[in-house]
Amino acid sequence: MVTPNDFYTGLLIKYNNEIYEVMSYSRTRTAQRRARVLARIRSIRTGAIIEESFESEIKLETVEMERRKGQFLYADDTLYHFMDLESYDQFAINKKILGEKVLYLTEGLEVEVGYIDGVPMVIEPPMFVTIEVVETEPNYRGDTATGSGKPARLSTGLVVDVPFFIKTGDRVRIDTRTNTYVERA
Repeated sequence: MVTPNDFYTGLLIKYNNEIYEVMSYSRTRTAQRRARVLARIRSIRTGAIIEESFESEIKLETVEMERRKGQFLYADDTLYHFMDLESYDQFAINKKILGEKVLYLTEGLEVEVGYIDGVPMVIEPPMFVTIEVVETEPNYRGDTATGSGKPARLSTGLVVDVPFFIKTGDRVRIDTRTNTYVERA
């Protein structure tokens, strides 16, 4: 059992007879009232994201999840195909369930797969991923004076700000926790 005060990003809870993943949360307290936790949670079954306000004292049931290494193989229209690296079984997860995590998936990427009741339901990409830049503006002489960056579209569809010296075809490392450029690979 856990209270909303114990929330952290990635926590799986059972709420209204459904399993949710905590995406983000914030605590608020107004004068002469109990503290509340406003949480953005995502349904594991449907992928729908809702915002819910919890009283800080209520008890919620946590969900046990087995974690195993997996590898992303390929994607088709709505399914993303993976392989369990222990048993070599292949399985597919719907794009809606994966949510924004599909923006980090490149062919052959090793991920952590979460199994709930023996069924693969959650994936966690590594902290840093290397992805190719497929579209960005060319840099011009004197661009570096401002010290800011320019937007770049990566091969997975993710758009991040990169330094001016990055050009189309370069491979860049991205921090998956913050969606930010780290370095050129």
